[in-house]
Amino acid sequence: MKIVVNGEEHLIDARNVSDVVAHFNLEPKLVVAEIDGRILDRADWERTSIEENARLELVQFIGGG
Repeated sequence: MKIVVNGEEHLIDARNVSDVVAHFNLEPKLVVAEIDGRILDRADWERTSIEENARLELVQFIGGG
């Protein structure tokens, strides 16, 4: 299905937000996810379905010095 992630269109096979995070090989503990303008609690990722043309923003925190 076609979705928009961080402003770019992608064709991916995803049922929920967790699938999208896994598709991009991101560490879930370090990611904040927003779908269609709504920030999601990580506990809701599995039950938050992804629809065609959904707009997601994924932000991964990076540590360092």
